[in-house]
Amino acid sequence: MTDPRQFRDALGHFATGVTVVTTRDAQHQPVGVTVNSFSSLSLDPPLILWSLAKKSYSLAAFETHPAFAVHVLASDQQELSNCFARAGADKFAGATPREGFGGVPLLSGCAAVFECSMEFRYDGGDHVILVGRVQRFSTQERPPLLFYRGRYATPETEAAQPFAGLLRAMAAAAA
Repeated sequence: MTDPRQFRDALGHFATGVTVVTTRDAQHQPVGVTVNSFSSLSLDPPLILWSLAKKSYSLAAFETHPAFAVHVLASDQQELSNCFARAGADKFAGATPREGFGGVPLLSGCAAVFECSMEFRYDGGDHVILVGRVQRFSTQERPPLLFYRGRYATPETEAAQPFAGLLRAMAAAAA
């Protein structure tokens, strides 16, 4: 049997983007959750996928609403990620989302947004895998927010990591 903590730590060596996925619940209230399991699936037809824990409070909304939007967060949107990662909070408090495909709330300032119709749902162990057909998308030239080894990162900070030790050694040698 694999140790769950060690397995999770090993998976953390794969840097992922950070997204917020939004939809509407049965009462037409906005619902959103932070997700890093987003991936492209197909260009023809245009399909994406992501997964959500079966124990997630938000799962019912994503299983019943026919549309959702995936927001690829920009490097300065860590606070937004944290907000949508919290359970039970009014995640849209203070936000003024616009309405997208299927009435789904759209957040602003993201690196990319994919507006999707629900295509398929699959069992994925302790998660549900959701596949969406992209109906519309938009992008902005903004660096993405990353998640790597249990913490947030940006392309700039990760690119600089290999050189940090070298820079310290050079500074010490020059002193």
